[in-house]
Amino acid sequence: MSTVAVHKERSAEEEVKQDRVCIILSKGSLDMVYPAFMLANTAATMGSEVHVFFTFWGLNVLNRKKVGSLKVSPVGNPGMPMPNILGMIPGMTAMATRMMKGKIKATKTPTIPEMIQSAKELGVHLHACSTSMEFLNLKKEEMIPEVEDIIGAATFLGLSEGARTLFI
Repeated sequence: MSTVAVHKERSAEEEVKQDRVCIILSKGSLDMVYPAFMLANTAATMGSEVHVFFTFWGLNVLNRKKVGSLKVSPVGNPGMPMPNILGMIPGMTAMATRMMKGKIKATKTPTIPEMIQSAKELGVHLHACSTSMEFLNLKKEEMIPEVEDIIGAATFLGLSEGARTLFI
């Protein structure tokens, strides 16, 4: 096989793999979950195969009891419009969360449950991390119905091989 033929074959194979986007979501705060779903939904809209792997606190998004009550913490969050030290005052997390939810409503940004629904309609695959679920003592029954499966890191690494992978 000529070098040109090998290069063309490899390019076609790489092109297929680049059509896959994998997102690892390890954070469960409102300000981290939005970027993950915005990227996932945009990639799916553009025709990419999308997989989102929820690990550690990212599992809060998949937890039936927590998905509707995600918060944003002003502590350690340099993007907040207040000095970091103020984030430690009692009630500041609630205030920051109200501010963000007010902005979400004012800008008509979809809620997280709506983003999840859109993602599923677009064919985005939602995977819960089995090791993190065990660590956090979470059961499958506690997960939202949109969760496709519960997989380990090795399985996700196989899915993400050759894909564009983002860590949030």
